[in-house]
Amino acid sequence: MTTRPPIDLTRLFTPQSIAIIGASSNDTSISGQPLRLMLEAGYAGKIYPVNPKRDEVQGVKAYPSAQAIPGPCDVALVAVSAAQVPQALRDCGKAGIPFAVVLAGGFEEIGAAGADMQRELKAAIKDSGVRVVGPNCIGVANIDTRAFCAFGGALYNKGLEPGPVAVVSQSGGVGLSMMAHAHARGVDTRYLVSCGNEADLNFFDFCHTLLGQDDVQLILAYLESSTEGVKLRELGQRALQLGKPIILLKVGNSGAGRRAAGSHTGKLTADYTLFKAAFREGGFVEVQDLHEMADVAKLVLGGRYPKGRNIGVLTGSGGWGVMTAEAYERNGLQLPLPTEDTAEKLKAVVADYGSRGNPIDTTPVYGKQHTVLEIIVDEPNWDMLHVRSAGGPVLKEWLPKFLDIAKRTEKPIIVGWSPVPGLDLDIKHELEKNGIYCPSFAADAGRAVGLFTDFAMKRQRILARGDKPVARSVAKQPLDFGANTGVALAEHVSKQCLARYGIPSTQEVLLSLDAILALKEAPVSFPVAVKLASADIPHKTEADAVRLNVKSLDELKAAAQAVVNGGKKHAPDARIDGISVQEMASGVEMIVGAVNDPHFGPYVMVGLGGVLTEVLHDVSHRFAPVSPDDAREMLAELKGAKILEGYRGAPPADVDAVVDVLVRLSWLIDDHRDRVAEIDVNPLFVRGTGKGVVAADALVVLRDA
Repeated sequence: MTTRPPIDLTRLFTPQSIAIIGASSNDTSISGQPLRLMLEAGYAGKIYPVNPKRDEVQGVKAYPSAQAIPGPCDVALVAVSAAQVPQALRDCGKAGIPFAVVLAGGFEEIGAAGADMQRELKAAIKDSGVRVVGPNCIGVANIDTRAFCAFGGALYNKGLEPGPVAVVSQSGGVGLSMMAHAHARGVDTRYLVSCGNEADLNFFDFCHTLLGQDDVQLILAYLESSTEGVKLRELGQRALQLGKPIILLKVGNSGAGRRAAGSHTGKLTADYTLFKAAFREGGFVEVQDLHEMADVAKLVLGGRYPKGRNIGVLTGSGGWGVMTAEAYERNGLQLPLPTEDTAEKLKAVVADYGSRGNPIDTTPVYGKQHTVLEIIVDEPNWDMLHVRSAGGPVLKEWLPKFLDIAKRTEKPIIVGWSPVPGLDLDIKHELEKNGIYCPSFAADAGRAVGLFTDFAMKRQRILARGDKPVARSVAKQPLDFGANTGVALAEHVSKQCLARYGIPSTQEVLLSLDAILALKEAPVSFPVAVKLASADIPHKTEADAVRLNVKSLDELKAAAQAVVNGGKKHAPDARIDGISVQEMASGVEMIVGAVNDPHFGPYVMVGLGGVLTEVLHDVSHRFAPVSPDDAREMLAELKGAKILEGYRGAPPADVDAVVDVLVRLSWLIDDHRDRVAEIDVNPLFVRGTGKGVVAADALVVLRDA
């Protein structure tokens, strides 16, 4: 997968001159706020209000049109009604203004009438050559230069300071809240972008550009809807390669949420399952709310990445130690015991009525905590540390000693903040200035550190792998589909496709009904499965066209007649290719499949068979092609994964063989993405270790022309 180069948006994000089309003297209105904001904040560039009815607006000389502006202009903030926007853009094009930010709503988001208006807008964009943000947005802001091509209450905060963070949001209101909430938590924003309806420039254009800027270390993003899954995956790949995470809040995933997102932006969105797969493979950190977003951002900006998932916990309270340990374990972290050498050193410091394991409980004697921290800071079994802070009158004495020890390690150190809420905030701010994340609650710490560690592990893998593509395990194989399109292939033909890619299927023969009725001996060893072979009946069970565990020649003949009768009753005009007589297979029942999604491209899935897949949806997904390591991760994610390890006396299943099938299937769908829509292998029987797998049924569906 290749990543497209970013668009040069320098003049949009750092404009030296700004026109405000429709500028108003009412400085509380949407068309008046941007000028007021920039004047009050001290924007040093040139501002050109455009209003044909006024000579000046808010004390600034006004111009009758964009073409009347006396000098070059980087951005036009278009603050007129929807009906006036197309002409305003054409005027901007004639004036040589390269970018416009359209605030007005009343376009695609309101339905059919608005969709017509948005088509007019797009025509004006094409005619003018102006690149457009919006419409239906709150705008673009540069906190450093105070170029506020935007409106909204959060921008009136004179305490806003530029930091290494960009905010990109498909909701203007949420974007402002993200910026304000992050600032309140000590995470400062440099750029704010509200995407609006994305009639031209979109979420991906903004994120790609901002990732490439030296003054941006991470992006906080809010995403409601998108059908551009491939672009999302490209963006995630680039973020991971650059080591700049996109901390993302994705909404519109549930039924009600998707309806609300549709009414908000006028766009549909792809299936959330595939969004999650894209987030997992790329440089995204998916969060559930704004406080989580700020917490993870603080860990990233701390600049210390863990090398593994092991954490050591140091506290002066047994209860806090238990809560903290459980919070970390819930979020995929481990708390191994310290080495024998460390444990021996702790004996001299930690009393017998405390704890020298993990968590370490010094009891409430904070003079001992620094001594313990000195001992454990380089503990090889721990990749990061969580330390419960002091509180009360000893806090000021505790701080410099703690910071001195913390500077001796590259490991992340999290400080569980123990003072009474609202007190000693100067101490907390000093810790945060030094890159220390200070959560007050164990649950917050567990969630944020777990998410941060997930990103760190992905980043570590890509640094180790470099830009190497997934290595092929099977050469591309020719598959002859003829002129067929939009149809399901018969089972025996589908299994032939699998066989070309080295995926084994059950032994079987295809015979006519007359040939079976004339048999003197079984063509396949009993017991057998008997199935009607018809490309017009892809789901044979629903047609009563399958008989299992047939044990004799007489039963075989009766079963053959029964499946033909069932098929004809279900689909009288169906073409019948014959009757498949197959060996009965056994083992752990699984389902594997591949889909060529129109938005995200081809992916593979795996699940345990039966109720675990159909009712509990216990499945895992990865985009094709996958590596053996990817396939193993997929299996490990299944809630029923322990079944493969051997359950209640059953032998362990041949996991290596399942991994091999997933890899080969991923290459099949990737190689033939132009012809294949989906592949279903259900069930795949997994035998004991070293005995392989066998596909008992398969279905290949071709794409429409």
